[in-house]
Amino acid sequence: MRSLPWPREQPVNSGDNPVLWVKALHLIFMVTWFAGLFYLPRLFVYHAMSEDTISIDRFKIMERKLFYGIMTPGGILTLLFGFWTLYLNGRAAYGDMLWLPVKLVLVGLLVIYHVYCGKLLLDFKHDRNRHGHVWYRVFNEIPVLFLIAIIILAVVRPF
Repeated sequence: MRSLPWPREQPVNSGDNPVLWVKALHLIFMVTWFAGLFYLPRLFVYHAMSEDTISIDRFKIMERKLFYGIMTPGGILTLLFGFWTLYLNGRAAYGDMLWLPVKLVLVGLLVIYHVYCGKLLLDFKHDRNRHGHVWYRVFNEIPVLFLIAIIILAVVRPF
């Protein structure tokens, strides 16, 4: 078998390394959180287009369950396991690399986006929506940009 042109990581017995378990949980809940961040604004698109009471009431229920039952717990657990990973790795693992503070700023902005989604949810709940479906279509793309930037920073570590 031919050797790969890049260095391979040494095999690690993951059962002996708690950092890998915490990092895995961080990634699992990050996927859950982003699923909600992608889907909730899409529900807002359809909700903004709805005109009949049955559809509007259905969207209110779906949005509430997604935000409070999946998205918010996913976000909280992502942050918990992410900061736990930082703690377990210690400062020496990250050194003076700039990618980590930039990633943390982006995560902070993502939390603000999440909270703003909650505000929009309450606006819909109380029939105070001020945006059209086109605005929500654009708003729906914002977490994609965050995801791309955060993954590149965490994996590639460009600076």
